[in-house]
Amino acid sequence: MKKLVVFASGSGSNFQAIIDAVRQKKLNVEIAGLITNRDGIGAIERAIKNRIPVNVINETDEQLFKRKLADQLKKWQPDLIVLAGFLKKIPAEIVNDFPNKIINIHPALLPKFGGKGFYGLRVHEAVINSGEKTSGCTVHYVNNEYDRGQILEQKEVPVYSTDSPESLAKRVLKAEHELLPSVIKKLFTQTN
Repeated sequence: MKKLVVFASGSGSNFQAIIDAVRQKKLNVEIAGLITNRDGIGAIERAIKNRIPVNVINETDEQLFKRKLADQLKKWQPDLIVLAGFLKKIPAEIVNDFPNKIINIHPALLPKFGGKGFYGLRVHEAVINSGEKTSGCTVHYVNNEYDRGQILEQKEVPVYSTDSPESLAKRVLKAEHELLPSVIKKLFTQTN
């Protein structure tokens, strides 16, 4: 069975979407573990509830962070790494060790509204302020530049004139929960 490792830094709702897809037999994968850089977050609670191993790697020293990350990935041997709201840049060496094996979900239609500093409500504020009529989410491969890897798939949602960043965020998040498990399934189907 194919294995994936999820990286998350927050509530873990996209992580939960993957867990649900596995439980509902929509995804035939093993979630080998969760890696996070923050203690006390929702994603950890979700992992514990579902008996998924967790490793909190919150080292501020980049070399130590990279070494601990590499050691954990070596133990878990993932076929795919899924960044689901992970707010720390993946070290170049890790990206290079897993070519086309790391994907990220971004809450906008890349290449617009991506890059360093574009995460969370900041993205949705920027979309609304720009006057865009559509937004959505993007799943892309991770390379050594923020949000610049090859786009795998996108899902659009409308932007309404009455939207706040929070209301747009809810609509985009719903799309993320549908898109991410779907892309994971396609990637694993292609590699069988």
